[in-house]
Amino acid sequence: MENTTKSHLNIRVIDLLATLIGTGMYGFGLANINIPNNLAEGGVSGLTLIARALFHINPAYTTLLFNLPLILIGMKLLTKRDVIYTVWGIVSLSFWIWLWQLMPFLQPDLKHDMFVAALLAGAIGGLGSGLVYRFGGTTGGADIVARIFEQRFHVPMGRTLFIVDAGVLTLSLIYINIPQMVYTLMAAFVFAQLVNFTQQGSYAARAFMIFSTHNEEISHAIMKEINRGTTLLHSEGGYSHEKSNVLYTVVDPSEIHKVRQLVHEIDQKAFVTIVNTSETVGEGFTYLIPKKKSLLSLRK
Repeated sequence: MENTTKSHLNIRVIDLLATLIGTGMYGFGLANINIPNNLAEGGVSGLTLIARALFHINPAYTTLLFNLPLILIGMKLLTKRDVIYTVWGIVSLSFWIWLWQLMPFLQPDLKHDMFVAALLAGAIGGLGSGLVYRFGGTTGGADIVARIFEQRFHVPMGRTLFIVDAGVLTLSLIYINIPQMVYTLMAAFVFAQLVNFTQQGSYAARAFMIFSTHNEEISHAIMKEINRGTTLLHSEGGYSHEKSNVLYTVVDPSEIHKVRQLVHEIDQKAFVTIVNTSETVGEGFTYLIPKKKSLLSLRK
């Protein structure tokens, strides 16, 4: 079990590459569609656009500036691996925003069609962000704030993300008008759908049912690595009538990749089903997650 945990903390090149590509897509949409068409954004990206409109500061720089204090706070809640992935995502996004602004010739000619601009902004941003999340990456920002509020103040993560996005979008009315805000909301809707499609998840929880001969080991790994509770259900084979256990656990969508990787590392022959949950009430979702006693903290 100890070797499995250590291997799970290793940085994977495929994860970093996917995050680089995903932030590249998101940054392209922000620099070449959102900015030229005065479409706002939620979260920290939205704040960078407000700073650009009011103070003419390059969003590439404010992406780093606004995320720095969040990283320092998040270091108390994240594992070393997650900190590396978060910093990589933030730096990658900042780099791409800076680079795309140096290539205005790549900006698509949308003939001032705001409807098409909103669809493209949501689609490109959603696909890019979904790719980042699917491979366990993150671009920091509101996700870190939401995790802090979930742990410290018992506020569900999805609710905090919604409040932060709504607040930033409302503040964006400083530099955009009502019609542009309507198109921004349209882009946000498309963004959410594409994230769901790419990542298989949004803010709703996901339930895992794992059939394996190593369920005890997988259970300990999930509890230690992700800080999620597990249940071993007694089962019986329909054909063989063999007595066994089925491992059941419910996780946040951002933790799907981590659970998959844990199961794969321990038992490549495991049979796994993932179910969308319409509502999840209880510890870790609607009230405080207990602090871990190990140095391995909860995932972002």
